[in-house]
Amino acid sequence: MPNYTGFVHMVKRIALNAVENSKPAAVLYGTVTKVSPIEITVDQKLVLGMAQLEFTKAVTDHWVDIEVDHVTENRGGGSGAAEYESHNHQYKGCKRIRVYNGLLKGEKVILVRFQEGQRFLVLDRISEHIVKGEWLG
Repeated sequence: MPNYTGFVHMVKRIALNAVENSKPAAVLYGTVTKVSPIEITVDQKLVLGMAQLEFTKAVTDHWVDIEVDHVTENRGGGSGAAEYESHNHQYKGCKRIRVYNGLLKGEKVILVRFQEGQRFLVLDRISEHIVKGEWLG
């Protein structure tokens, strides 16, 4: 009886190489190493730039509408000017706000490599979101 073990291993290797060469979608992790223009380093051999990347809203600055319905409370600024004296007023309706979700240097991200390996979708950050706004505690 012939031994087909070598032949079977060769066929398996050919099949695996064919799959790898077609570069099906794959999940990768990277670090933002530059912001303007954006640069994400996956490893020493793979540094991605703007031409290779697409982004979800989770990693971009964007505008959204929100619904608000509350009363402001101003306890007075103590300056003596009428506009700074204590008063309340209704704040209601659909308001447009900007969400600052753009990537910052040092943030870790999760990417999906599209088939053929030429384009990458930056899905989200996997590190803590670096924030720079007011009222940080």
